[in-house]
Amino acid sequence: MDEPVDERLRRWRLVLGGGEADGTGCGLKGGDAAMDGALAAVYGEQGAAQGGRSGGLGASAPRVARWLGDIRSYFPSTVVQVMQKDAIERLNLTRLLLEPEMLEAVEPDVHLVGTLLALNRVMPDQARESARAVVRKVVAEIERRLSQKTRAAVTGALDRTARTHRPKRAADIDWDRTIRANLKNYLPEKNTVVPSRLVGYARRQRAVQREVVLCVDQSGSMAASVVYSSVFGAVLASMRSLKTSLVVFDTAVVDLTDQLHDPVELLFGTQLGGGTDINRAIAYSQGLITRPADSVFVLISDLYEGGVRQEMLRRVAAMTQAGVQVIVLLALSDEGAPFYDHENAAALAAMGVPAFACTPDVFPDLMAAAIERRDIARWAERHLGAGS
Repeated sequence: MDEPVDERLRRWRLVLGGGEADGTGCGLKGGDAAMDGALAAVYGEQGAAQGGRSGGLGASAPRVARWLGDIRSYFPSTVVQVMQKDAIERLNLTRLLLEPEMLEAVEPDVHLVGTLLALNRVMPDQARESARAVVRKVVAEIERRLSQKTRAAVTGALDRTARTHRPKRAADIDWDRTIRANLKNYLPEKNTVVPSRLVGYARRQRAVQREVVLCVDQSGSMAASVVYSSVFGAVLASMRSLKTSLVVFDTAVVDLTDQLHDPVELLFGTQLGGGTDINRAIAYSQGLITRPADSVFVLISDLYEGGVRQEMLRRVAAMTQAGVQVIVLLALSDEGAPFYDHENAAALAAMGVPAFACTPDVFPDLMAAAIERRDIARWAERHLGAGS
């Protein structure tokens, strides 16, 4: 059934913005007029300098807070998050995020957390607790969505690497794999399989089985990656079979491993922005690895190196030759690969270390593949359609 003419004109009028009927012959009233005003505040002439609409939020935290309340009543949360991000960028509202009134009105998301972390050093005390509440809410949602999946994927991978053909107890026998391995010994008259070879799990070890080092670039473009890395680091650190370290860097290197028990505090220990010295960060991370053949090193960076490039590449080569499973992620976020140094990515790929972007939902499976020492380039092509 065709849409009524009046409804089509109404929708066109909302799209076109502008004043009065804006050529459609259809004026806006009530909720539609208020919705149009909320859009005009960001995307109008004063907001985006694109013509057609007039608006703007001005330098008033109360006015911005009211606008945030309006858009939450008119649009779904996913649209609200986009509009918030656009308002901060287009209207230069960053400083207003330091106002508690505004922080209490925003729709928390990863991008907003990144902005707050960048403002951490200049944030007044009265805004700090509101900012922590925003960060805490986002972190809790990420943990709720991804922590169980991460633990299950990593635990399963560790179990698969601990297969044995001499299980010591009946409870350690993997009956599904044992039956499949002995199907040739099936006795039809007995309707049973006589196992000549058992497949089972080695006794679960309490000792550390793998060392994991997350090395995260905290330059401004990597904000979402820093947030997700911190949460994943906290989840991995809670697993006794892993020894997990988290290192963040710009031109300096900061080891935040001792804060992995509290990802919110950890995030406030980062400082987004600044230069980049990947070589220095890798050098520090090398010192954390004591069992190369049982270690996974994850470098999360756009690969724009401000340090010594050749030395950085040499260190990565040395790690792989020592047996470390090296993974390079251009981003750990939902936005895909950012701008990155293609020359360095190609150089890493040439030594067997592909660089690709990874979404948070897929990261647990990537860690499982790394723990099982699978071919990461092949894994990336299969799961992400990615190469270097």
